Amino acid sequence: MSDKEDVSRRSLLRSATVAGAAVAATMTPPAMAPQSAQAQTPAASAAPVVANAATASAGYTFLGPVEAAFFEAVADHMVPADELTPGGVDLGIAVFIDRALAGSWGKGDRLYAQGPWKLGTPNQGYQLPLTPAELFRAGVEQTNIHCAKTFGGKTFDGLTSQDKEQVLKGLETGTIKFESGLPSTVFFAEMYQAVMQGMFADPIYGGNRDKASWKMIGFPGVIEVNQKNIVDYRNKKFPTEPLSIADVG
Repeated sequence: MSDKEDVSRRSLLRSATVAGAAVAATMTPPAMAPQSAQAQTPAASAAPVVANAATASAGYTFLGPVEAAFFEAVADHMVPADELTPGGVDLGIAVFIDRALAGSWGKGDRLYAQGPWKLGTPNQGYQLPLTPAELFRAGVEQTNIHCAKTFGGKTFDGLTSQDKEQVLKGLETGTIKFESGLPSTVFFAEMYQAVMQGMFADPIYGGNRDKASWKMIGFPGVIEVNQKNIVDYRNKKFPTEPLSIADVG
């Protein structure tokens, strides 16, 4: 791959790119295990905020208009379009998230959900009494409440790029405190992981549309001879179109 074609999308993706693609190539949505984070039992959710959902795409299974607008905005902000790949929405990241939340992973089928719900440590894994679908829905609501109070009634999808970055960093670091008591850091960690998986997972799950992300990093997909190709094409552009599960099924 030439210097011109070399990928430097931004620090957000660098740490997740190669490992994320390799793991996600054959994953199923339920395998998106919740990430470890300190947690506490959330209080009752605050009143919902009316969002500007005019740009929300139709056809989602789980996401309502407000939630669709939120995750589309997150996807396009975290993965902006450039000369190498489309933006997050065009890659299908929001579709991937929607399908995952509508499926068994979103319902918490692989989670222990009997309690007790005590404050956990990072190495103890997911500690909330919420399914991933409940966490994402509550997280969107609470983030929009914060945005509305901070930015003159605007919800996240209506913010400028600079303000979106401020909010996302606030969620990641925990400087934004949700009124319900829901840990914002847990919501961000799960959302970030879902975006990365939606970008690099096999296209059969709704994201990585047209294998654009695999093509960007030179990932060959699910073919079994990849170890040999790593040797044969070291420091060279991989000439073959990547293969997905649908291509070899």
